[in-house]
Amino acid sequence: VTTTGCKDIVRGEHMEKLPDDAIICNVGHFDCEIDVKWLKENAAHKDTIKPQVDRYTLKNGRHVLLLAEGRLVNLGCATGHPSFVMSNSFTNQVLAQIELWTKHGTADEYKIGLYVLPKHLDEEVARLHLEKLGVKLTKLNDDQAKYLGVPIAGPFKPDHYRY
Repeated sequence: VTTTGCKDIVRGEHMEKLPDDAIICNVGHFDCEIDVKWLKENAAHKDTIKPQVDRYTLKNGRHVLLLAEGRLVNLGCATGHPSFVMSNSFTNQVLAQIELWTKHGTADEYKIGLYVLPKHLDEEVARLHLEKLGVKLTKLNDDQAKYLGVPIAGPFKPDHYRY
């Protein structure tokens, strides 16, 4: 999975050394992170497994699975309406930026580093999109929250849980 926002991250010399049936995809930036042109020009064969999933047979006999033609996999392989998917992605980004800004200069300030999106933000993104899905969110009462061992307002999953 490429996430750099830079070009030429996964090149031909990498693809030739990948394990058989390695899956490559991009969530970083357009379609320039993976050298799809090299893959198309140097593959002995291409099979489309299903839409947005192509299996290339390399000349060395190994296979590479390319998702979303090297484009942004979170858009290309997402199910549902693309604008809805984009709304979720952009809302995540905006809420993360607000979190960074509002905590700047406080005791809770984020130090420079890589972070998983806090669960309370991820759950807020989901909550904000429920109406478009025709879903009504019910809220926990005190007894339910105590039973589950979570705050009434969430987050509702333990830190080790990945959405």
